[in-house]
Order: sequence, then C-alpha cells, then structure tokens
Amino acid sequence: MDFRKIIFIVGPTAVGKSDVACRIASCIPCEIISCDSMQIYREITIANNKPGPQTLREFPHHLVDILSITEEFDVARFDELAQAAIRDVQSRGKVPLVVGGSGMYMQVLLDGIFKGGIKNENLRKDLKEQARQHGNQYIYDKLIAVDPVAAGKIHPNDVRRVVRALEIAMTEQVPISEMQKNRQGLWGHFDISLFALNRERAELYRRIDARVDEMFRQGLVDEIGALKNMAWSLTAGKIIGVPEVQKILRSECTVDEAKEAMALNTRRLAKRQLTWFRKDKRLEWIDIAPGVETALAAERIMHIYQSAIGATGR
Repeated sequence: MDFRKIIFIVGPTAVGKSDVACRIASCIPCEIISCDSMQIYREITIANNKPGPQTLREFPHHLVDILSITEEFDVARFDELAQAAIRDVQSRGKVPLVVGGSGMYMQVLLDGIFKGGIKNENLRKDLKEQARQHGNQYIYDKLIAVDPVAAGKIHPNDVRRVVRALEIAMTEQVPISEMQKNRQGLWGHFDISLFALNRERAELYRRIDARVDEMFRQGLVDEIGALKNMAWSLTAGKIIGVPEVQKILRSECTVDEAKEAMALNTRRLAKRQLTWFRKDKRLEWIDIAPGVETALAAERIMHIYQSAIGATGR
C-alpha cells in the first residue's frame, strides 16, 4: 500500500460538503478534487452551485470549469481526469481531498472502471426487441440464468444494463460479473479515509428548498436564458434547474411551478444519493445536527485524520 493519504468527503446535495471541505483545506495542505458531474461546466455557475471565485482562488479546485456545456462527459473520462489530478496533487506533497455527491464517480475512483467488452450490435437489438415484445422480466430472467451475480445488482426494469450484461455474457462467454473483478482502483493501494455527511431529512429538505430560492434570487433564469442558443450536450442538459428554467423560457410554466419542480427533483436526487452511499460499508458517516455549523463536522474529520497520521507516523 502507498501510505500517501487521500480523503473523500461525500454525501447528498445541500448537506454542506463544500463548506466542510474548505474548512479542512484551511487546516492541512490539500487540494480539492470535485467528484461532481455538474461543476465541470464553465458557462454556468448558479445552476451547478459552483464554488464562488473567492473560494476557488483561496482553495485550489480540480475538475471545475473544465468543459463547455456543448460537450458530453461520462464516468470513464471523470476517472481519467480525477486519477491525473490525484497524481498531480500528490506530486507536490499535498493531500487530495475528493469532494462531491456522485456515488458512481466515487465508486469508480475507489474500485476501478469496467472498460467494456466486445460490442454485438445485432444481439443488442435482438435483446431489446425481446424486452419490447415479452417484457422486461423476460430478459431479466435470462440474465439470472447466465449471470445471477450481475442480475442481483441490476433492477429488472433497467433494460439498458440488463441488455448490456446479457450482450457481454453471450458474446464473450464470460459473465460480466467475472470480468468486473479485474477492475482496479485506488482502494487497497493508498491510505484512504472515506467520510459521508448527512442531516435529518427534514433539515436537508429545508436546505434544498432554501438553495433553490437563492438560485432564483441570484439570477438562475437569466443564466440559463443567456445560453439558450447554445447546443447543450445531453449530460449538461440534465443538470437540475436547466430543464425547469427552459420551460419558463418557453412559457410552459410559471416561475413558482419551476421552483417547485426543481426542489422536488433535487430532493429526489438527494434520496438517490443517500441510497447509493448507504450501500458502501466503507464510509464513515458524520451526522450534522439541525442548526449545528459544519465546523464541527470538519473538526471531527480532522481529529480522525490526525489520529490516523499519528498512528502510522506519516
């Protein structure tokens, strides 16, 4: 194991991850690596809740403002860029502080990414047609028969993933679950501390609602409106706030209706994030009580970090 330290701070949207990270960055020599699928886009600042200019000047951030909204982004590219950023930070004797709400991005960094397998377009079309004719459960049962391990990790209605797993198993004659065992990430090769922040649901939802209101006060509608003539990529166009505001601009809903939809979609995102993170038993959870500043969460993380440094003598 490489004893160079890497710290992860993850959790649902609006929980206070960025604030905790900046407090830690003011105490130890580290640089923040964004584990976020939204803050990569440079033309927007409000919709993706990007750190302000002063924060970015004071605390070095990586993987922020690196792409145009016209460009697609995926987990494979994130893994490549994040790995490079981690090496860069470590080469200067600093601690990479990985911060964000994407459970998939976190998992890929920790456990590696499955690179693919042979594509069989004809088989894929045939399997999709079978799903259309006979139902999702029909092809899901086929996956259970050839790769029960993979089936146990995929919802029967996630047709795209079920079809891909079947496509690989039937083309490669090797279950995708076996091929995925060859993935290799950071875990087991570095000294990694994983922290997940959380708040009581009512408090988290209150913070989400307040954030949505603040985004509109800051000029969210004008920000999205100024970009209406750009060709948004599929990934950028899915940022919460973008579809809702675009409906306002097309006179398809009122501002209040867009706010309500945006808050609801953000709460649903937070729920999905928590579901993902709770599956990973490596995470150490830190609950932030209502009305309690994020300083206490940062202090607890720092205490655990310093104790670990003292124990290893590094």
